[in-house]
Amino acid sequence: MTAPHDTAAGDDSIDVLVVDDDFMVARVHRTFVERVEPFRVIGTAHTGQQTIDAVEELRPDLILLDLYLPDVFGLDLIPRLRSAGHDCDIMVISAAQEAETVRRAVRRGVVDYLLKPFDFEDLLPRLERYAARRRRLLSAVVRGQADVDRVLGGTALAAPGGGLPKGMSVETAAMVERALRETAGTLSATECAALTGISRVSARRYLEYFHGTGSAGVSLRYGVAGRPERRYDWQG
Repeated sequence: MTAPHDTAAGDDSIDVLVVDDDFMVARVHRTFVERVEPFRVIGTAHTGQQTIDAVEELRPDLILLDLYLPDVFGLDLIPRLRSAGHDCDIMVISAAQEAETVRRAVRRGVVDYLLKPFDFEDLLPRLERYAARRRRLLSAVVRGQADVDRVLGGTALAAPGGGLPKGMSVETAAMVERALRETAGTLSATECAALTGISRVSARRYLEYFHGTGSAGVSLRYGVAGRPERRYDWQG
């Protein structure tokens, strides 16, 4: 377990504990998280017991939780943390894609579930969505059902009322949609970026938005080496 960061960071920072049994993978995930404001990694853990000890000592706001730990299945840590009085949020980062595992994770209140392997562009929108929802929860004033709906609306990819999520423009969404519609077959984020003139990161975000709303499908193309490429096609 690593030592905590300097506590001089701003009060609006989101403190993260990275949990993964692989030291190198944990280091990569830490690097990803620290590229996103206002997140900061305050520690890493590689076993279930280290995770419990780290949460007790560091009191993180968010845990990036691997499930295949050497001494415990990751989801089994959640009730132990809750019974000890820790209310930190849990984002699962795992290769486990069995439907029952995902259902168990949802029942235990995880805020998101990201399959390995992934890259920075996969994690970025999930961290941004979490940060936005956290801000809404911390600043929420509930006077009626509309206020409750506004807070809970942060869990969806689309903004309340059917609009685009914050930071996304109608014009760029229209360009990405046109590229998808006019492409015979499927389109990668890199190809979409070249067609529309936006960055690959932005193209990936819009493509994932359309996938989340059901307007685009996703398939994986496996190459000779490396991780599979995500490819999108219009289904709206």
